[in-house]
Amino acid sequence: MFTKDSVIGIVGSGAMGSGIAQVASTAGHKTIVYDTNASALEKAKISLKTSLSKLVEKQKITEEKAQSILSLTTYSNSINDFKSCDLIIEAIIENSEVKQAVFKEMESITSDTCVLASNTSSLSITSIASACLHPEKVIGIHFFNPATLMPLVEIIPGVATNPSIANHCKELINSWGKVTVMAKDTPGFIVNRVARPFYSEALRIYDEQLADMATIDWAMREFGGFKMGPFELMDLIGHDVNYVVTETVWKQFYYDPRFKPSLTQKRLLEAKFLGKKSGRGFYDYRDGASIPEPKKDETLAKYIVNRILCMLINEACDTNYLGIASADDIDLAMTKGVNYPKGLLKWADEIGLPVILATLNDLYEEYQEDRYRACVLLKQMAKQGKRFY
Repeated sequence: MFTKDSVIGIVGSGAMGSGIAQVASTAGHKTIVYDTNASALEKAKISLKTSLSKLVEKQKITEEKAQSILSLTTYSNSINDFKSCDLIIEAIIENSEVKQAVFKEMESITSDTCVLASNTSSLSITSIASACLHPEKVIGIHFFNPATLMPLVEIIPGVATNPSIANHCKELINSWGKVTVMAKDTPGFIVNRVARPFYSEALRIYDEQLADMATIDWAMREFGGFKMGPFELMDLIGHDVNYVVTETVWKQFYYDPRFKPSLTQKRLLEAKFLGKKSGRGFYDYRDGASIPEPKKDETLAKYIVNRILCMLINEACDTNYLGIASADDIDLAMTKGVNYPKGLLKWADEIGLPVILATLNDLYEEYQEDRYRACVLLKQMAKQGKRFY
């Protein structure tokens, strides 16, 4: 369906849209970046030149390759320039109504064979597709930021998506040098669903005053093997993004307590303490600010890691149990999408499913809250002595 001659359209010239465009043009496709904001387009054009110059300086690409990428990438403020496209990837604001309007307009000016994709991180592909006369050619293709560096891409067919289109998109994105996983159209897909406890359980431990932020981050790095602790990572992502994704997933799962957001994080968002980008978040990044020291208590650290990790594994189990993704794709998604030190289900096998189940049952017994309910699959496999691998 797709070839090297396939023309790729990108809606939105922000960081994500520009990154996806660079990936497509680097793979040798003629790529059209569309935005209604002329100054944003100009900024994206300059950003691409700067990015390619740095790659040439570092000898990652040749000058000839850089010029080829530039020549393949065009910028437009007219959606009519998408008429020749074979695939269009939308990367704009996370708002269903806005996306639906854009998809409806794109469908009206493109060919019957043009595939329309959304880069949404948490919204329903099926809902976006419902605005189109031909929802069977609408799909989710979710890149991670920065798109040029992060290897993972989630492929999400909607309820009406033609299965062959999903397979063709997977093949195309693989040919771009990315690692693809297939996910069912459910809130958060794989990564943004499974990763929620990394943040929410850390926040819960903090809110209960069992440990401060620096100690939790230190524990997850030192004993969990994670590259960043949850509070550091939330500050890096930005609370305007991280909190909103958590709230979106929570609402879309009919207010399931497992995904309940934290008031502590909401207050930071309300204060516009968005993290590194604003100079303040959980930590203070302003000049002269002191960095808090963790309490290096090994027993406490192991408790923190075990509690958060068991919650992550439980969510990974549920994602597999409900047929959202295969065990392999879940583990691949978490290692390639958010750089977890191990696949969660492989990790579960190492720890032992009965041990994880016991931890969750202890938490449920103590709190009597549904957020700690163990996944049915975890219960069944622990009882039967089964493993994921």
